[in-house]
Amino acid sequence: MSKADSPIDVLLFAGPFEVRGTSAYTLRLAQHAINYGINTCVVCPDAAKVDPRIRSNLEMREYRNLNVPLLGQIVLRLVKQELLKQPPDLIHIQSRHVLPQGQWLARKIKRPFILTVNDYLQSDEKLRIDLRWCRGIITVSESVKKDLLARTSLPEELILVIPSGVHVPDHSQLLPVLSQDHQPVVGTAGPLEAIKGLPYFLGAASRVLAVNPNVQFLISGAGPEESNLRYLARDLEISENVTFVSNLYDFSISLEAMDIFCLSSLRQGLGTIMLEAMSLAKPVIATGVGGIYSVIRDGETGLVVPPSNSEALTNSILTLLEDPLKARAMGESARELVRQEFRVETMVERTVEQYKLALHVAS
Repeated sequence: MSKADSPIDVLLFAGPFEVRGTSAYTLRLAQHAINYGINTCVVCPDAAKVDPRIRSNLEMREYRNLNVPLLGQIVLRLVKQELLKQPPDLIHIQSRHVLPQGQWLARKIKRPFILTVNDYLQSDEKLRIDLRWCRGIITVSESVKKDLLARTSLPEELILVIPSGVHVPDHSQLLPVLSQDHQPVVGTAGPLEAIKGLPYFLGAASRVLAVNPNVQFLISGAGPEESNLRYLARDLEISENVTFVSNLYDFSISLEAMDIFCLSSLRQGLGTIMLEAMSLAKPVIATGVGGIYSVIRDGETGLVVPPSNSEALTNSILTLLEDPLKARAMGESARELVRQEFRVETMVERTVEQYKLALHVAS
């Protein structure tokens, strides 16, 4: 095998793994890149929330306290010393939250890097990119790219869009939507954070139950807002119809149990978990924010509602509950869209192209 045909070694530099779309993005890259001639090694401070069955097939190195101020600097120097023994060809920094450490490593071991930006900068946030070593910035949607260009002085040619990809199961593996043999389940999944707008989801649940008390609601995920959401469910007197599911390695079991998936986010870069629900032919109701419009065609592949609006979300849920045929057709259209435009293989292929381009430029 010639040097040109040799596998490319890529370091995937990540933060702590959580049950969320950004962590799933890293795992999918690590799992599939080998099929395209890429050897990956994941470096992170904590991989305890990675399914052991997945982790056993990946090269993952945990460096505890890597994300802790001050102490993390010492750990980072240890990472550098280890990498200098056998440097990767390229570093792929998995989020802007670990950019400072990732590009410090790139400088120290003299390797180019690529950065993925999954969501929007905070109002007072600055993105400082070392253009000497940066070979590209991947954003997950046109909306995130436009925000990045508006908020920074980065050259447009440095930024490209590669949407997150998900696995699309065979049709025979899908469960029927709104079947008469079970109570309808309306759910949501993701980190339980304020930006996800989950109080509006619970507000809609309360309104729906006033019309149809037979509906069950499912909230899958963990995060800082969990206790507040549980309290709100009790305050709304709907606890008996709301199930919280946390401490899972992924959302697959929860998504399979849902008949309708809701995304009530106030801001959203793309919505990887929403794509997973769509791949299962689940009808989706999502707020019209950020990258949602690059996925949801209102009335065709899902329903779009205004953010922070429980009443609109309620009406859309009731519309689908009252018309199972429409809900199923919408779910099938959503699945076909994901199959055509958001497959994990497409994401990995396009990312690998950027790896090769980055190394060509670097050489």
